Amino acid sequence: MDEAIEVQPCSRCRSPALVHQEYSGQHLCGKHLAQSVRKRTSKELRSQLELPKDASREDGTPFRVLVAVSGGKDSAVLLSMMADIIGRRRDVELIAGCVDEGIDGYRAPSMVFARELAESLGVRFETLSYEEMGYGRMDEVVKVMPQIGERHVEANGLMPCSYCGVFRRQSLNALAEKVDADVMALGHNLDDMAQSVLMNLQKGEIDRSVRLAPHTKAPIDGIVPRIVPLRWVPEQEIHAHALHAGLPIHHGECPHAPGAMRQQSRSVVANLESMTPGARHGLLHSLDQIRELHREANPDAKQEVNNCARCGEITSREVCQSCTMREWLAESS
Repeated sequence: MDEAIEVQPCSRCRSPALVHQEYSGQHLCGKHLAQSVRKRTSKELRSQLELPKDASREDGTPFRVLVAVSGGKDSAVLLSMMADIIGRRRDVELIAGCVDEGIDGYRAPSMVFARELAESLGVRFETLSYEEMGYGRMDEVVKVMPQIGERHVEANGLMPCSYCGVFRRQSLNALAEKVDADVMALGHNLDDMAQSVLMNLQKGEIDRSVRLAPHTKAPIDGIVPRIVPLRWVPEQEIHAHALHAGLPIHHGECPHAPGAMRQQSRSVVANLESMTPGARHGLLHSLDQIRELHREANPDAKQEVNNCARCGEITSREVCQSCTMREWLAESS
């Protein structure tokens, strides 16, 4: 006979717990998990986005926040939390923005959930596709990648995520411009942030780490500042809260993601956390300290940026990676 699984009581009340926070020792029920997620999100939002009592712009229009949504759990929790915390302010307008990469069986159904959530919260919903950006559908890009790799050494060995990441960044910039956003909120959770820190450190890219969001205290000329209000909330807790709150979320995985470097980092971070609870927090605290030391060592340093010679977008090269990849695709069509 199977043994019954013992459900621990919540550390704050006696209700059955939904999650166990190994790093804090607490068990939390759905209600107290929601309170915990909201508290951390609200604290980060206040820290990253200092809104005056009246945040209206000079022309009287509301301060505009683009919330990047995908239909997944992270952006669903982000949008619902943002709507709950600042959505009722008349001087602030939230806009949910979704990028359509053109991935069959993945993006179309997830966009349905993203739109449903935005409409249920009374938030305007905007989309922008890779085709509108001139990249073509991501499914088509994947088909011609082997050809591109044969022609260009720089492209040889690139994974679909390498292309998609570049196109997605540019598309989000364009979407922010389209809706005239003052700031952009991204749904990166604690696991995402820890993975990014680890990936940059193992490649020795300190500058790239320093440039990770949030950007509001050190804006980068030419792009809308990013904020990441969920950055201290672990992925498991976000997922549990999304399910408990009944948020409409898409559970599918991108069919082109396997093999990406982030997948390797995800596994390493998960192993670190299981061996040393709190490791993810430690990686993110390290990033904040590196950022502070970098700022103190370079008090007058501005984020060095160039404008792409072709499209004018911000880049560290003469021609941005987006234009380079677009050229590769044009050759292969």
